[in-house]
Amino acid sequence: MGFTFFLAVLEDAFYAALAGIGFASISNPPKNAYKYCAVLSAVGHAIRYVMMHNEWHSFSLVVASFVAALGIGFLAVYCARQAHCPPETFSFFSLLPMIPGMYAYRTVEGLVMCLFTEDEPLFHHYLYLCTSNGLTCAFDILGMVLGVTIPIFILNNIAFRVTRYLD
Repeated sequence: MGFTFFLAVLEDAFYAALAGIGFASISNPPKNAYKYCAVLSAVGHAIRYVMMHNEWHSFSLVVASFVAALGIGFLAVYCARQAHCPPETFSFFSLLPMIPGMYAYRTVEGLVMCLFTEDEPLFHHYLYLCTSNGLTCAFDILGMVLGVTIPIFILNNIAFRVTRYLD
């Protein structure tokens, strides 16, 4: 598990950093925000990867995403002080690579298959797939939203003063 696991975590973090920069470039943040988006994306995705693929105890996608979003939230408040930008500038783009796209796709696929099948047992199977994937996707996104906003509210003294150059 040692070196190959470490390389897998680094690879996952690298691609998440690229995705974070790509998502950030769509919204045109300040130039100094890109490096923070990359770092937060990489750290958040690495936390989630380690929690989900650990050989001692693997956590579920929802729990791992929540903890990774907490890490992104706390790091976003710290980076906001360094860059004098609101923490949301970094945290939003860092969460986008963690959105469970495959679960959302399978939810819609199950719904479409429900609409076009006439066999009752097959309908129940597709309905099960639709609700299972839909609930996983919804709770994962809810966990990420809560995880990234909790640090901003806990550290609101810091988070709301970062653009005022008071330090």
